[in-house]
Amino acid sequence: MPSAFTANPHFYLLLGALLLAALVARRIPLLRTLVSLAIWLVVGVLLFALVTERERFDPWMARIAAALNIESQQVAGEETRVRMSPDGHFYVSAHLGPAGGGITRRLLVDSGATITALSPPTAAAAGVVVKPAMFPVLIKTANGTIQAQTGDVSQLRFGNVVARDLAVVVSPAFGDIDVIGMNFLSRLKSWRVEGDVLILTPHHPQDAANGA
Repeated sequence: MPSAFTANPHFYLLLGALLLAALVARRIPLLRTLVSLAIWLVVGVLLFALVTERERFDPWMARIAAALNIESQQVAGEETRVRMSPDGHFYVSAHLGPAGGGITRRLLVDSGATITALSPPTAAAAGVVVKPAMFPVLIKTANGTIQAQTGDVSQLRFGNVVARDLAVVVSPAFGDIDVIGMNFLSRLKSWRVEGDVLILTPHHPQDAANGA
């Protein structure tokens, strides 16, 4: 997980050039005004990018994103719409565990994952009881084959979508990444991607989840 937002190096070169231009333009009123406007525009773009990037991991930033109406997911009619993240992936802010308990996490939506996968801290906070397996569960990932344990999350909910008693796999090898897989998506009435928006339609739409 990134611990801080990092801008592209070219951004810093542009900002440095604008600051240099501001020093040169101090004696030319019109040029000084244009450079000042350009600097404020660049700062605004950086702040916007900071909020949209960090809101996936930081609840405080998520509240700012919601206040600015740039949060990544919204309920529209019977659908939950999830905007693509700047990194090209779709993330949802979901509540895992029983009502009145559990935890809210950002999860990567991955149609290439067969089953929903949780890190051990997320699974523990969501009240997932890991089941002893007669045979080890082996999962193929981009980093090779890993061994995982299995369990069930009592409820996974976001937007107007809810899945109960959802099977999950748990492994330290997942790091801090939590993933929604096809065993969740297959429970929906439909799901599709239109442009940069993931559209999820449940069979029985629920009231919009608070804070998710």
